[in-house]
Amino acid sequence: MSEPYYRHHVFFCVNQRVNGKACCQDHGASEVRDYAKRRMKELGRHGKGQVRINQSGCLDRCNEGPVVVIYPEGVWYTYVDEQDVDEIIEEHLLNGRIVKRLQLR
Repeated sequence: MSEPYYRHHVFFCVNQRVNGKACCQDHGASEVRDYAKRRMKELGRHGKGQVRINQSGCLDRCNEGPVVVIYPEGVWYTYVDEQDVDEIIEEHLLNGRIVKRLQLR
C-alpha cells in the first residue's frame, strides 16, 4: 500500500445557516480555519505528505458547537478558541495523541 497523499486531512465546518439554526460559522469557524492553516504553514507541516487544512460545508453536527474532523482517523473535535486549536495541532497533528477533552463522540 502506498503512502497517503496527506498524513492528516483536517476539515473545519464553516457552514452558515440562514434559517437561524445553530451553525459553525456563528463561532467564527472561517477565521479559526485560517488560523489553523497559517499555524501549520508556520510550523512547516502543511502540504503533501504532511497536513492539509480544509474547509467544509455542513458536517451535520452544528448543535455540538463548531466542529472539525481529522482523517484518516475520523476523530471529531469541537473548540472554543485558537488555544483549543493549538492543542489539537500540538497533540493530535504533531504527536498523534487524541485530545480527549475536545473530542466529540
